[in-house]
Amino acid sequence: MTDCPPREQRVPRGLLHDLAALDQALYEAVTVTSTPTLDVALRRLSAAADHSKISFAVAGALALWPGSSRRAAVLGVAAIGVASATANLLGKRLVRRPRPHRAEDSPFPGRHVPMPESASFPSGHTASAVAFAATVGTAFPAATVPLGLLACAVGYSRVHTGVHYPGDVIAGAVLGTGAASAVLTAARWDGFSTIRPSALAPFKASRK
Repeated sequence: MTDCPPREQRVPRGLLHDLAALDQALYEAVTVTSTPTLDVALRRLSAAADHSKISFAVAGALALWPGSSRRAAVLGVAAIGVASATANLLGKRLVRRPRPHRAEDSPFPGRHVPMPESASFPSGHTASAVAFAATVGTAFPAATVPLGLLACAVGYSRVHTGVHYPGDVIAGAVLGTGAASAVLTAARWDGFSTIRPSALAPFKASRK
C-alpha cells in the first residue's frame, strides 16, 4: 500500500494549484472583456516595450543633462541589464512555464501581439520596466510617478495582449524591484551615486 504524502507536503501543492487556477481565471477574465478603446494603445505599448526600447529612449533623454538625471540614466540602464539577464537567463530556464493558450477564434484578435517563443514566467518586459522605473525614480525623484505608471501599463499590456498570465507579471515586478535594489546598493558602495540612504529604505525592506 502506498503511503500518503505528509500533510505538510500536500498543503503547498494544493496552494500552488489554487494560485495557478486563480491566475488562469484572471487571464481569461481579461481575454473576454471588451475594451476596444484600450486594445490598440496597449498593443502598441507592448510592442514598443520590446527590448526595453521605451526605457532606453527615456534614459537617452535623461543623459542629455548632467548631474542627477545622467546618473539616474546610467543606473537605470544597469538595472535593465540585471533584470533582463535574471528573467531570461535564469527565471525562464528554471520554471519553463508555457505561454497562455490563445484561441484562434478569440473574440478580440486585434489586441494581440506575436506570441514569443520563450517561456512565460516571469515577464521580462515587466521586470525590466519596473527595474528601470524603481532605479531612476530613486536617483531622480521627479521621474518616479510617470515611470511608475509606465511600468504598470507595460506589465498589464502583456496580459491584455495575451502573452502572459498575471502571475508572470507579478513575478516580473518583484524581480525588477530586486534588480533595482541590487544596482542602487552597488552604486552606493562604489560611491557612484549621491542617493540618500533613506531613499533606499523601501528597496531594502523588499528584500527581507
